[in-house]
Amino acid sequence: MLDLLRLLLAGGAGLVLGAVFFGGLWWTVGRGLSSPKAALWFLASLFVRMGTALAGFYFVGRDDWRRLFACLLGFVVARFVVIWLTRASQATSHAQVAEVRHAP
Repeated sequence: MLDLLRLLLAGGAGLVLGAVFFGGLWWTVGRGLSSPKAALWFLASLFVRMGTALAGFYFVGRDDWRRLFACLLGFVVARFVVIWLTRASQATSHAQVAEVRHAP
């Protein structure tokens, strides 16, 4: 019972790490494309996101490959969730822009 709880917590930690990593990437692309110093945005974001993810995997996984795998699984699930959320927000923003273009 305790092992199952630890695996679920590791999966939840992976979800959080993935949301921070991929959400941060989405945010960085939005900011970096409109910035005159895009390379600095992308490089700083890479180091912060990668450092956070690696430190999180290190502390969650510790000495148990099952917790590390559960964390990785949560991380991958978070990737698909962030993709789904960002596509949904882009579809509504594109519909609003198209509507404005056709207004008299």
